[in-house]
Amino acid sequence: MARPKKKTAGRPPKDRAHDYIEDGNQEDADDEDLPSDEAGRRKIKRNYEELLGIRIDKLRGRVLNREKINKTIDGLYFICFECKKICHNLDDGWLEEAVTLNNFCGGCAKAKGIRSSAA
Repeated sequence: MARPKKKTAGRPPKDRAHDYIEDGNQEDADDEDLPSDEAGRRKIKRNYEELLGIRIDKLRGRVLNREKINKTIDGLYFICFECKKICHNLDDGWLEEAVTLNNFCGGCAKAKGIRSSAA
């Protein structure tokens, strides 16, 4: 039987580093003093801002993602209808307007005078 030919060391394979994901080293330095879960949420918020870009204006007031933090706590990423910021309910607060079902962060809801409809 013939032996298979050995591969010779030609040019090295391309570096498969993902260019579309930035390192974010500078932004991570700002988050070092935060607890790991809050720093993770900030990183996810920045990724959403980069991913959605100009569509944030179109998607304002909508829920982006729901997550289960533990058995009793649910997390919610959403775009505030008023300030158009990507928020998380544990960091920024969350209030859904009963009539229009638009989502507001805690600061905007307080400034606008929207109250929770839960009794």
